[in-house]
Amino acid sequence: MTDDSRPSRTDDRRAVGHVLGRPLAQSWPAGALPPGSRVTVVRDPDWDGPWQVEFRGTIDAMGAPEPNEHARAFSGELMYWVAFDDPQHDSDGQGPYRKAQIWGRYLRPVPEAGSDCGTGCRTA
Repeated sequence: MTDDSRPSRTDDRRAVGHVLGRPLAQSWPAGALPPGSRVTVVRDPDWDGPWQVEFRGTIDAMGAPEPNEHARAFSGELMYWVAFDDPQHDSDGQGPYRKAQIWGRYLRPVPEAGSDCGTGCRTA
């Protein structure tokens, strides 16, 4: 554990790998948002979720983005580990969570200070 009594990235990686029954991917895909990227986690316009509110977080290097293999995933969609700025509850009221694996469609990059790339900006 770290000094602030929160698990370290290594502790998180080990725990999630244990639950999944496999180690987390560590090879970062080309074109994916890089670790440390600031993002806003957004709500889906077509349903009340997946989170109660929109909020900010950071792409976490605990595990590399992985292909989203869900039947409703977009072609080529990735799932990212995101560390939340503040703990959040999901749309079912579960939580609070401090980190989660989020589908790429629910992430909007936050432009760096001084950037003029607007909402469509992606870092590479």
